[in-house]
Amino acid sequence: MPATLDAISSQVFILPAEQRMRLALALMESVETDNMASANEAWSDEISRRIAAFDTGETRTVPAVDVFRKLREIAPDR
Repeated sequence: MPATLDAISSQVFILPAEQRMRLALALMESVETDNMASANEAWSDEISRRIAAFDTGETRTVPAVDVFRKLREIAPDR
């Protein structure tokens, strides 16, 4: 008789965090599709592009305090 998701979950959640993370990664890799691989490649390319832009001075950083101040101005109730 196949195990149910509830039965498996109850066993998984008692594992230490490190083992749960390894299991989660293994599960994600087991269902990774070509679309996911394409998305990962696109993100990798984008990250490389942004790092290069920063390294050449094309872009600049913004201090977090300024980002959060602007966010409070835009959405004060959040």
